[in-house]
Amino acid sequence: MSKALSIFDTTLRDGTQGEGISLSADDKLKIATKLDQLGVHYIEGGIPGSNTKDIEFFRRVKDLGLRAKVTAFGSTRRKDSVAAQDANLNRIIDSGVYAATLVGKSWDFHVHTALQTSLEENLAMIFDSISYLKQKGLEVIFDAEHFFDGYKHNPEYALSVMKKAEEAGADWLVMCDTNGGTLPHEVHGIVSVLSERVKQAMLGIHTHNDCELAVANSLSAVQAGAQQIQGTINGYGERCGNANLCSIIPTLQLKMGYEVLETDKLAQLTNTARYISEIANVHMPNNQPYVGTSAFAHKGGIHVSAILRDSRTYEHVAPETVGNKQRVLVSELAGQSNIVSKAQDMGIAFDPSHEDTKQVMSKVKDLEHQGYQFEAADASLELLLREANGEITELFVFESFKMLVEKTAGRPVVSEAFVKIKIDGASVYTAAEGNGPVNALDNALRKALINYYPRLQDIHLSDYKVRVLDEMDATASKVRVLIETRDLTSSWNTVGVSSNVIEASWEALVDSIRYTLLGQTKLQGQHEVASERGGIVNH
Repeated sequence: MSKALSIFDTTLRDGTQGEGISLSADDKLKIATKLDQLGVHYIEGGIPGSNTKDIEFFRRVKDLGLRAKVTAFGSTRRKDSVAAQDANLNRIIDSGVYAATLVGKSWDFHVHTALQTSLEENLAMIFDSISYLKQKGLEVIFDAEHFFDGYKHNPEYALSVMKKAEEAGADWLVMCDTNGGTLPHEVHGIVSVLSERVKQAMLGIHTHNDCELAVANSLSAVQAGAQQIQGTINGYGERCGNANLCSIIPTLQLKMGYEVLETDKLAQLTNTARYISEIANVHMPNNQPYVGTSAFAHKGGIHVSAILRDSRTYEHVAPETVGNKQRVLVSELAGQSNIVSKAQDMGIAFDPSHEDTKQVMSKVKDLEHQGYQFEAADASLELLLREANGEITELFVFESFKMLVEKTAGRPVVSEAFVKIKIDGASVYTAAEGNGPVNALDNALRKALINYYPRLQDIHLSDYKVRVLDEMDATASKVRVLIETRDLTSSWNTVGVSSNVIEASWEALVDSIRYTLLGQTKLQGQHEVASERGGIVNH
């Protein structure tokens, strides 16, 4: 029978202490809603009264009707004072939450150095603060800061802190590895000791990732008796981050037999992680376990051949269980299986025994040797495969383009592009300005094609990246340009490579337009546009 655990998400409080993360009140409310839909049990909203954003959050979150318990964070009363007169404690009560997280010192070194008070007064601060909040009807989660370091330095005092918190009525005793330096076997041993001493309160774990062990330490604590796991989505947090709930939740549920989230909720994990990364404006690592775009990506030909027979050969869980998906990458390491699988995903009929398949594979490897990267440019790859499959023919012919970039003193740089192409045998010559060379080229090419292909009005470039491939050649280096293009419903990526950044940009730009009109052709039977790399059109 599975054992129930409690997930405590502190993305909105501890997660915002991560470098480069700043959330508005609206951001925090959106994230809280998403976390509630995922099914976490506690959402720590922040510190009431500490800033206007948190004040607004606690005022508005009541109207969301969340199932999760929203908690407010604060510290124990000040030394040599009265809990009922402590401003921080009263702000927690006034916030209207039903649960509070109180942090207190459990390392004697911190009591003497940071609080500059006696060990006895620290115990009184903990007892008084928890008792006061319990009298007000709140559920109290006591976070014992630096508990593991405190235990290793003075085990009896660290345990006495937890005992005092339990006597005061704390519902949860949470052991914090605040500096992130404890090892999994140490966590297991210390949690086991506390588990034997605690009679009424439940145990929780809060770890940091300074040794890349936050997830492992959290799992170790659960095995030793912890019932609540605190962490953040994507591991956001101070320094090296907090324990990553996106790794902890599926590991507990899929591998360790614990009841964490409802099964259908677990399938929302990837979407939740990516949604929150967008709101936080922090790039998610591609190789993040379970939810990263590369978590179930396969590149080696032998691997792909095997997963096409049975995905269990190279996948430890089914990607769909966490809302992710399997991806087959095409690169210089690709085998025939990669090409065939990718073509099938795109709806292209490819015969593995046909000579064309081998030629395409050879061409892909040659292009990647030159610096092209099709892993991140599926649209360019699809055009290549459809061309090889004989699905596209020439429609427009590239003839030339010219660039003019002018900078005058006291005035901004002006970029102007001149593009000449041939459509149905007729020359079309256009000129356009832009806020840079690539934007000017984009505007000029669209101007030449828009009357023939009105669909181009619906797309825009949403991202542009340049990567230097040969750093030793300095400004003469070959570069790779990746362009992301969007319309009202989707996005696609294209690639170009050259020792000239404008030429590389042009290749990627033309492919983005070709792909745009390829989709239009499939849906509406219209013509496709071609590039100078083959002048092709779907028909």
